[in-house]
Amino acid sequence: MSVHINPEAAPSAGGLANLRGAGATGSARAVRADNVIKEFETEHGPRRVLDGISFSVGIGERMAVLGRNGAGKSTLIKILAGVEKPTHGSVHRGLNMSWPLGLGGGFEGQMTGYDTSRFIATLYGAPLKETVEYVADFTELGNQLFTQVRFYSDGMRARLAFALSLAIDFECYLIDEVILVGDRRFQQRCHDELFVKRKDRAMLMAIHSMEFAKEFCSSALVLKQGRGRVFYDLDLACAIYATL
Repeated sequence: MSVHINPEAAPSAGGLANLRGAGATGSARAVRADNVIKEFETEHGPRRVLDGISFSVGIGERMAVLGRNGAGKSTLIKILAGVEKPTHGSVHRGLNMSWPLGLGGGFEGQMTGYDTSRFIATLYGAPLKETVEYVADFTELGNQLFTQVRFYSDGMRARLAFALSLAIDFECYLIDEVILVGDRRFQQRCHDELFVKRKDRAMLMAIHSMEFAKEFCSSALVLKQGRGRVFYDLDLACAIYATL
């Protein structure tokens, strides 16, 4: 998954810019998908990846998106983020939403980590000094924060992306598979920042772990062959997912 961040582009360009304050002034304080259908053109004709997906997630609610590989989990997260558009249906973004956590491949390589932090802070209207200080402290990159991102390892990019996601005061976090990065100590820090300090935030998480869903989620959307059903009984949802 990649969203290109270009400091010379207009703020409305690119997936991240589309998320800035997306729908936060809406009357309904929730993220809602209404009959979302997504089709991709293939050499054999249209392929329907999502077929009539509907759900609502309000403040403080956490929904797991469960499904086997190819079930449409990442596609749904991209549509919610505004990176992809649905073929039919609509998404109401009544909460200020993050880009998908774990997104580290779309940074402008010529920018330093410091420049990227300032750019994201400006894009989202966050205080520059506090944002940069938070990113510097959380990533533990030291002087590498002033190195161009194209020289970063995958782990360094992941730390920067995760820190930037947490530095902005989002009401809803989108999570696509990879959410904990680095060594065990740093993984624990990521866990505490996201699931303890921000336990009042809404989250939509495309995951495979049934144990994680049972422990941290209040509902689950189970996807199979493009169709989906929402369950509020996590044990039942995971039992059905295990049979797919």
